[in-house]
Amino acid sequence: MCGIVGAVSTRNIVPILVEGLKRLEYRGYDSCGVAVHQGGELRRARSTARVAELEANVQRDQVAAGTGIAHTRWATHGAPAVHNAHPHFSAGPGGSEAASGRIALVHNGIIENHDELRAELERSGYVFHSQTDTEVIAHLIHSRYDGDLLEAVQRALPRLRGAYAIAVFCRDEPHRVVGAREGSPLVVGLGAKGAGEAFLASDAMALAGVTDQIVYLEEGDVVDLQMGKAWVSRADAAGRWLPVERAARTVVAHSGAAELGPYRHYMQKEIFEQPRALADTLEGIERIGPELFGAGAEEVFAQIDRVLVLACGTSYYAGSVARYWLEAIAGIPATVEIASEYRYRATVPDARTLVVTISQSGETADTLAALKHARALGMPHTLTICNVATSAMVRECKLAYITRAGVEIGVASTKAFTTQLAALYLLTLVLAQQRGRLDAAAAAEQLKALRHLPAALQAVLALEPQVIGWSEDFARRHNALFLGRGLHYPIALEGALKLKEISYIHAEAYPAGELKHGPLALVTEAMPVVTVAPNDALLEKLKSNMQEVRARAGQLYVFADADTRIESAPGVHVIRMPEHYGALSPILHVVPLQLLAYHTACARGTDVDKPRNLAKSVTVE
Repeated sequence: MCGIVGAVSTRNIVPILVEGLKRLEYRGYDSCGVAVHQGGELRRARSTARVAELEANVQRDQVAAGTGIAHTRWATHGAPAVHNAHPHFSAGPGGSEAASGRIALVHNGIIENHDELRAELERSGYVFHSQTDTEVIAHLIHSRYDGDLLEAVQRALPRLRGAYAIAVFCRDEPHRVVGAREGSPLVVGLGAKGAGEAFLASDAMALAGVTDQIVYLEEGDVVDLQMGKAWVSRADAAGRWLPVERAARTVVAHSGAAELGPYRHYMQKEIFEQPRALADTLEGIERIGPELFGAGAEEVFAQIDRVLVLACGTSYYAGSVARYWLEAIAGIPATVEIASEYRYRATVPDARTLVVTISQSGETADTLAALKHARALGMPHTLTICNVATSAMVRECKLAYITRAGVEIGVASTKAFTTQLAALYLLTLVLAQQRGRLDAAAAAEQLKALRHLPAALQAVLALEPQVIGWSEDFARRHNALFLGRGLHYPIALEGALKLKEISYIHAEAYPAGELKHGPLALVTEAMPVVTVAPNDALLEKLKSNMQEVRARAGQLYVFADADTRIESAPGVHVIRMPEHYGALSPILHVVPLQLLAYHTACARGTDVDKPRNLAKSVTVE
């Protein structure tokens, strides 16, 4: 969720730090800051506004240096305020906030034992100027500093309990930045040979246009950046710090993907990119086979007889759709778990389980932790559906399917979700084939249907003007109810999530058959009830549920397939989908729900791409 950029160079790196923060704005933040080594002192600028204001401030104050760190923060400990913004300084025991400081530090993650460490440091005379857990790390490193920053960091890290990625530098060592990670991502960028520079970031995208040579640090790594060099070390079982080799990869992060173009917001752009994203995700597939999921997939799939899906948020709803597919089409038992809950309850592991993680970023902290927990329980067969080929999730799993949604800037996920569904449908078909439930002819027909999805989605996007008409009514509401049945219940959940995320309208979703078990008590004329109505086996049951709503004067807003014979009437508003798409229908039906949330948020004037209190990549628990 937070962003880190750091650099050591012979040139002024402040523009690089600020540009790196701009590239990480999509993750969400509520404050930002930069600190540099300038004129023999540490200088700092912080803001609770956007990075553009921070940039204006550093230009006005002529902040320029060859060594520095920068950060975008999403508040966890302490309110979004300048005194809580990173970077944090430590000037030593009794040091004042006005002092330039000796240690400067930025941090992603959460230090779970910060209260204990704060009390210990206060007893030693350290004065705290923020409510953050991060300031604890700065003071702790200062307390261990004796002329060598790397040694100070290595001595401080064993005292930390929790997740962190840090970048730190010292007034007394002007051409050095030290980084460390445990539970939060951190990468090193190598400057061109002879350029005398090196970089640090929480995401390779922050370094786009600066370097394409990226080293991905592993859990427990510490990196020492100096002029044009980077050394990585980690502690062995005896606590001795030993050098390790980490190979550099060529990573091309396309900055052009972040251009808004003719759209009002990135979310709108990404909704309309879905036909292309699906086409790219399915590109080059000539046949249905286990090789789609990587080398060794055929052997792994032969050893499993159930599937466990681990995910959070929108990705969890993608997994919930997949559960219906896996059991109905592949005939394999499937369980879907919210990752943040899975590792905190007693479960019954089965070594013949395929553990599937789903994540847009591949860095979702809860999902990574759940994956490691599943492996520790004795379930070694792992596969990830992920949008970032170089992410921690891909590196942690044996098998992977990389969706090709491209960079998703808007916090509310859209194209990542539909491409995840396409990948999960492919997995379903491969497992069905392996279990003798999908012959060659049926596989060819399924592949044909998948290839038609981009054209089908274009037809759905053409419904936008009708959805805009509905959004003007929704913008005046305070609550909404979403209904779906079967495959489309998770799509109703996703529609409700989108509406609440960006319009701040309270929205809930239920299986339509559950109306009489509680939510019907909420239905009045003031309650819009959005209904996903495909022409499937549950349609007649769904129509009965809709009558229950109308009998209580509820206002129905129905996304109906053309042949459902659901007509517009007083209190019943209908938008007709272009075609019924069978098992793949959820991929089409979610798109008008995305549009409804988007245009409702626009009508209410909210910050669509950066909704309050939310972040794009959730890298802490």
